[in-house]
Amino acid sequence: LLLVRHLSGAEVRMGDVKMADKEKAELGEAAKKLKLDEVPENEGEWMRLADLRYRITSAEKDAKKKAEDLKEFLRIVEKFDAIAVYETMCGETGTKVDAGLVKKMKASREARLKEIDDAIATAKELEGDTEVREGLMCKAQVLARSAEKKVAIAAYDEAMALPKTTSGQKLDVEFNLMRVGLFWGDIPFLDKHVQAAHVLVDNGGDWERRNRLKVYESTYLLCIRDFKKAAHLLLESISTFTAVELYDYPTFVYYTVVCATVALDRKTVRDKVINAPEILQVIGDDKVLESMMNSLYECKFREFFVSLVDVVVDKLSRDRFLAPHAKYFLRQARIGAYTQYLESYHTVSLPAMAETFGVSVAFLDRELSDLVACGRLSCKVDKVGGVIESNRPDTRNALYQQTIKTGDNLLNRIQKLSRVITI
Repeated sequence: LLLVRHLSGAEVRMGDVKMADKEKAELGEAAKKLKLDEVPENEGEWMRLADLRYRITSAEKDAKKKAEDLKEFLRIVEKFDAIAVYETMCGETGTKVDAGLVKKMKASREARLKEIDDAIATAKELEGDTEVREGLMCKAQVLARSAEKKVAIAAYDEAMALPKTTSGQKLDVEFNLMRVGLFWGDIPFLDKHVQAAHVLVDNGGDWERRNRLKVYESTYLLCIRDFKKAAHLLLESISTFTAVELYDYPTFVYYTVVCATVALDRKTVRDKVINAPEILQVIGDDKVLESMMNSLYECKFREFFVSLVDVVVDKLSRDRFLAPHAKYFLRQARIGAYTQYLESYHTVSLPAMAETFGVSVAFLDRELSDLVACGRLSCKVDKVGGVIESNRPDTRNALYQQTIKTGDNLLNRIQKLSRVITI
């Protein structure tokens, strides 16, 4: 009887061990299925789909470039099962949808989602909130890359609503939501989540997330044409850039130079852009952008105008963030160049200035007249005498007058207040 009991107890213990081993195996399989794609370059490649879609659907006249963009677009679409953006692009261009490709991608997505759902169910049964959250984030990532915007947003909102979610985890969700907004070009949605991320960062965000938020916010500011604030944020992030899930470092430098050209003064551009070692490391690979940056500072205005047009035509007009502002950028850059030139002269002849900038006298006369009329240039154009008279604003005197005026207003308010106060 004792022997039987001993053997029975051993069998029970062996059964418990086998059950524990089985549970461990299930947990191991679930963990593999719940693994996020944490390679930032992969996320950056997926974000490139939005850039390629913009170029494919834009009024690009170069058929060869469009064909190359379409080939790359289809490669990335198939890699990430990006069904929604593929069908959207086909609708925008009037291209017939490849039913076979869509069926294949849907089957791949559904199989992956089933794996994740099964792994989430296992995590809920055998593990805790951390593993469940990882599963929901993994599911949201798959849906963000393949499904429509509202489906992706709902998936990330589900992950955000889990209990015991830390501020760092909430910030990660906000970064994902901001990428969804940038991908689909939803600026109000992006603005909402930039503000939400700021609240979370102010309540205890770490150094790395704070720096990433600066890049996300500067990208948002590019979209709404706030180049001055964007330039400052980009320059603050230039030595700590890690947001390669949005775009690569050369693209980051390109945005920095473009913003600085129209938003910052000459001294700041020299100190923080032209002489910045981080920019010098990569800008040599982009000769046109380098020429635009250096020629304006060195007062080589003819060269600046040529490189400016090349940058606008070859880069800004094909950039989905900056293309809507290409004409504004072109005008602002020319105003900066004219202002910089006229600061050195009291009077200058129209032909001499036209020769310096490499444009015709008629074009320059028409351009300066428009800019003077709308108050963008402080000068007078004497068409009869063929000269331009520069009216350099006396900033020191203007500041003095403003101080006196403000002081008078303050004294008047104090006198009015003293009449009603009894001591």
